[in-house]
Amino acid sequence: MTIEPTPTERQAMRAVTDHACALAADGHTIVFTAAVVKGDQIIAEARNEAADTNDVSRHAEVVAIAKATKALGTRDLSGTTLITSCQPCEMCLATMRWARIDRVIFAAQQANTKPEYFRFPGLKITDYHAACDGAFDWLGGLDEDRVSHIYAERDST
Repeated sequence: MTIEPTPTERQAMRAVTDHACALAADGHTIVFTAAVVKGDQIIAEARNEAADTNDVSRHAEVVAIAKATKALGTRDLSGTTLITSCQPCEMCLATMRWARIDRVIFAAQQANTKPEYFRFPGLKITDYHAACDGAFDWLGGLDEDRVSHIYAERDST
């Protein structure tokens, strides 16, 4: 599947990857970031808050979606795009579908990240896409080179 990111989606990806890199440079161990875009506007930006709150559901995508629903005054986010520094996990993809987000664009791809970031590592984004009859479009790997050093498996040698 090939989708072309809009200029605003590219701007949001730059902000999301900059944020993730800044968190990593500051010594944070959880450095996932996300944004929600609608048209030519970035509606919400967020980072993972799970460590801050001890709430495992406070992933960056979920926080960004919550901020976007509040900003737009609706839980139906049809017509929006979720932008993330790393491929969304299973929970975040489900949240995205409940919010009816149409597109997801992410930097680091599951195949290039630590396995611990996914609780059902045998399921791929193509499985989720097929399971909802293609109800969302997706693009992975945009600006992946900017964040690959954060999310990739480290060689122990």
